[in-house]
Amino acid sequence: MDKEFINLKNVDLLDISDVLTKVEKSFNIKLDNEGLEKANTLKSLRDLVISKITLEQEDNCTTQHAFYMLRNAIANVNGINKCDISTHTKLCNLFPKEDRIQTISMVEDELGFKINLLKTKKWIIDIFVSILVLSGILCFFNLFAGVAGLLISAIALKLAGKFGKEMHLKTVGDLACKISRESYLKVRRNNTINKHEVEQKLRELLVSDPDLEPVMLTRSANF
Repeated sequence: MDKEFINLKNVDLLDISDVLTKVEKSFNIKLDNEGLEKANTLKSLRDLVISKITLEQEDNCTTQHAFYMLRNAIANVNGINKCDISTHTKLCNLFPKEDRIQTISMVEDELGFKINLLKTKKWIIDIFVSILVLSGILCFFNLFAGVAGLLISAIALKLAGKFGKEMHLKTVGDLACKISRESYLKVRRNNTINKHEVEQKLRELLVSDPDLEPVMLTRSANF
């Protein structure tokens, strides 16, 4: 039986809102509280997601198709032969830092959806989060200075997120896997679904959440 590391021990499924939001976005569904209360295992969550989707079943591989879509988009934007791009091609070679934001934006336009590849350096985020917290404390002593600090740090965090250039993935294959789990239905061909993949995609979404500590997760593991 396949196993993955994830922290769902002693976690109420209704409390992991970030993961559930990703699931809803990827599969273009709305999860209701009544259904979630009964979905206490990976298998039952899979069944809940599938029950919300009324598309034709087709057994082709979504990750493979995601790679083909991504390869074509990158080749068109960069003006290179798509055959020169493999799953092992390094993203840093395709997206040079000097024009990375613009190039990735153009690739997203080609694909028709966001790939959320770029992040700000962690130390920059840590600095402004610290300023944000300190400014909140400062409000108790000097309201004007505290509010000013909150506004400055909030704006800085927003700009840092918008103009971050760090990529948290290394290869085209890594990115294809990411978009196949986070934009599942947008990657599928002919408005179809491969129901056999849904459980694995859910597992990948859960495992990729940075706030969950690792425990062994199987199909029947309780949330």
